[in-house]
Amino acid sequence: MSNAVPPETTTNAGPDTAWDSVPRRVCVIGGTRYFGRHLVTLLRDAGARVTLVNRGSAPPPPGVDHVRADRDDEAALTAALGDRTFDAVIDQVLYTPAQAAVARRVFADRTARYVMTSTMEVYDPATSPLVRTAPGVPVTEETVDPAHWPVDLALPWHDPAAIARHFGGATAYAEGKRQAEAVLAAGRPPFGWASVRSAHVLGGGARDFTGRLAHYTELVAAGRPVAVHEQPRPTSFVQHREIAAALAAVAASPAVGAVNAASAEPLDAVGLSELVADRLGTTARYRRAEGADHSPFSFDRWYPMDTRRAQSLGLAFSPLHDWLPAAVTEAVEATAPGGPRASTGGPAATGSTHPNDRKAA
Repeated sequence: MSNAVPPETTTNAGPDTAWDSVPRRVCVIGGTRYFGRHLVTLLRDAGARVTLVNRGSAPPPPGVDHVRADRDDEAALTAALGDRTFDAVIDQVLYTPAQAAVARRVFADRTARYVMTSTMEVYDPATSPLVRTAPGVPVTEETVDPAHWPVDLALPWHDPAAIARHFGGATAYAEGKRQAEAVLAAGRPPFGWASVRSAHVLGGGARDFTGRLAHYTELVAAGRPVAVHEQPRPTSFVQHREIAAALAAVAASPAVGAVNAASAEPLDAVGLSELVADRLGTTARYRRAEGADHSPFSFDRWYPMDTRRAQSLGLAFSPLHDWLPAAVTEAVEATAPGGPRASTGGPAATGSTHPNDRKAA
């Protein structure tokens, strides 16, 4: 299917969508949890015919076609898809260049449009000497250019434990995403491709299974200190339903390349703690982070995202202060006695947020 063929779209978008049309036939790879589930139901409700591809770990919502396949098994994925073709594919679980290479081959003649859910962690300067950021300057998409990023398919990408040993956990996640984008962009791609580099996703209460915001609400509510760096740097956030809407909008657009997806205003771990304390009517306490012992979203390096390209494409992200207080309230209610997360046994784990980001789709 040629890049020149635009995806067929429908104009049945509902009142909660931020775009004028959606692709008529959409394949979503992954997408059974959190904002991925929002994406699937949002597309369905907007009039798209949605096919969900996963290994069968969770059933699709009603009215959604279901293909059971291991996306890493090229032959099995090809056979399971049969003769299906799509106007757009949205890949929620693309983590490695090896997976991207399989995707290019399997979907080359099946779709005109391929959108990858990526991450702001590609900009983390601690994960590559090739990434350079300047304090006080929001990071633009050009900071990590997939067209020029080196790819090493000889690494054991099929073995997450081996890759984690090779790079270290956080670096393995960020580098896998960077190299996956590079594979999609290489040469003459068989489809129009885009990567939506998501900020840290918050909101949804119990639906946010990562426990990152619950970490703050539980500690502050218990009067226990939050572990933050001596000079915590701000980071970027996005509301869970708005990232789903952004993915759908990019799939319906002709945009190519990387797009940062976030509310424009960054926030550091202290600011988040103070917001939680305000919602709880209490005072946040702090202790200095040491090594890997730090709270989620506490960073000692700068890489909040610049969102001007997203704005130029018509993507709408609400100001942080418009939605984050409600997200905190949802997290508080979810972890209150009798709430759906009340039995977690204490605050969520500290340390790197990357493994949680990896599973948030």
